[in-house]
Amino acid sequence: METVDGIDPHTGKGMAIDIADGVITAIRPAESAVTSYLSAGLVDLQINGFRGLDLNAGDLTPDTLLSLCEEMLSVGVTTWLPTIITASEASILQALDAIARGRAGHRLIAEMMAGVHVEGPSISDKDGPRGAHPLAHVRAPSIAEFERWQKASGDLVRLVTLAPEHPGSLDYIRALVARGVIVALGHTAATPEEIHEAAEAGAQLSTHLGNGAAAMLPRHPNFIWAQLADDRLTASFIADGWHLPADTFKAMLRAKGMERAILVSDMVALAGMPPGLYDEAIGGSVEVSNEGRISVAGTPYLAGASLPLSANVAIAAEMAGISLADALMLATQNPGRIIGGRGRLDVGARADLIRFDWKQGQREVAVRETWLHGEKVFSR
Repeated sequence: METVDGIDPHTGKGMAIDIADGVITAIRPAESAVTSYLSAGLVDLQINGFRGLDLNAGDLTPDTLLSLCEEMLSVGVTTWLPTIITASEASILQALDAIARGRAGHRLIAEMMAGVHVEGPSISDKDGPRGAHPLAHVRAPSIAEFERWQKASGDLVRLVTLAPEHPGSLDYIRALVARGVIVALGHTAATPEEIHEAAEAGAQLSTHLGNGAAAMLPRHPNFIWAQLADDRLTASFIADGWHLPADTFKAMLRAKGMERAILVSDMVALAGMPPGLYDEAIGGSVEVSNEGRISVAGTPYLAGASLPLSANVAIAAEMAGISLADALMLATQNPGRIIGGRGRLDVGARADLIRFDWKQGQREVAVRETWLHGEKVFSR
């Protein structure tokens, strides 16, 4: 048995967690000699890449996945969904096959990747809500294509984001839900009625709500209000300070309630890269600022998300005026519910843990150590 101690973010007091066979066997108050916080590992449902590693470059390999897993551990993420965006069917199948081979060949990948998030290809074809997804590959939902995804991946697709205004969307949502797949609404220009119909059909999530949207919307009847109001939908948010202004994020969080809100990083391959200009296949000329903001060069438009979930936790606490413990809940147990109960500090749960430093006003939780299934796999 191993014991890991640290400061409980809920109480500010010491606690000790006993681990045996990769599982939490006891959680108890303790006088801790460690001044760092202790939490469940972070759960990120939307990662496209990080530090130059790209899941959507068209030539994904198991080695890239292994490197991404190692990078994720360094920022406290113990469970994540590789996110494949709108592309040709051949490209999506290549990526899914590589992910399946990676999980089969590497224990670390199998432990950390709880499935795959396919974001698209059935999103809006309109400029604005389509975001950086390529117009040439936007297409209506096809259950036959989805079945080919699952065949290539070994049933790893756990989450699919779509725009519910496509013809056939409701039948597609029902079919995926019947197969145990989570359906999310995103990159959409749907009417409020189409949003509610999709939720009635079984959609459960809103993907990065407030982003992947037209710059100008009707003031009252629009798909953002509809998703905020529909209690059947949990919303994910990118809380990096750039994708949503603080007032917007705070109001949206209050509308959904803490139980129906999730933080995602939505990081792209340029996240964590040095400042400068980059020539990207998706987005063209892209600039990474000194602060890490990724934008289309010469414009105010974002070209992707750049901050890991460990930063989003701290920034969310600051923007919404919530406690560190509540911000962590949005990045651990809430997303963990979507994929089989990861991200919990409970007796009997997997011992996925992080020890980190943080002070009020800091815009990142500084991860010191990470445990995966009871094994220390990162130490700074």
